[in-house]
Amino acid sequence: MKHLLKKSLLGLLLVSASVTADESAIRKSLQQVMPGVKIKSIQASEVKGLYEVSIGSDIFYVSDDGKYLLQGHLVDVNARKDLTEGKLATLKKQALNDLGEDQMIIFKPEDSKHTVSIFTDIDCGYCRKLHSEIDKYMDQGITIRYLFYPRAGKGSESYKKAVSVWCADDRQKALTEAKQGKTPEEKTCENPVDRHMKLGQDFGARGTPMIVTEKGNVLPGYVPAKQLKKILDSE
Repeated sequence: MKHLLKKSLLGLLLVSASVTADESAIRKSLQQVMPGVKIKSIQASEVKGLYEVSIGSDIFYVSDDGKYLLQGHLVDVNARKDLTEGKLATLKKQALNDLGEDQMIIFKPEDSKHTVSIFTDIDCGYCRKLHSEIDKYMDQGITIRYLFYPRAGKGSESYKKAVSVWCADDRQKALTEAKQGKTPEEKTCENPVDRHMKLGQDFGARGTPMIVTEKGNVLPGYVPAKQLKKILDSE
């Protein structure tokens, strides 16, 4: 009995040591290629010898010796299931939670049934169209959490407008007026615009509006209120 127990413990120690060694090799290799990169987690993937590495809001796959890195989605062919997509959605959801609602401009209905986070550009035509219908989203019980993503980049007029809106006494009013074409009173203060932009980049934003559902799924572009409600209900 003692012999069997000792053998089992030895087996567990060898497995543990192997996992630690693999993670160590992967960390060392990635730090050499991408100095200063912040690795959230390393864990074995569904494929033997391939590890899943979470960096920011993205997922990479790395060989157990750290020599090879794959970027893309892992698909279970038999089950016809994207194994990566759900995990990416979870990372996005967590990133938004980490940012916090105090770092967003929020329009909330009395009876909120769903919440979406929208990366918006004040000067984007479809962003303005979406916001012009804000009452329709409220009627559908959808809370809108806005984050700024000025596509022209830092220092642009759209960027300056975003900062001015955030620094306004009434952010909701200032945002609505800015989306109606009124130039906000220029103001500066401590603001989360750069952080919003970095998060949008991490999420793979290619345009605005970019809607992120409460489950962390991304809907690129404008979606009418009733259609969005149906999508959120189906989640």
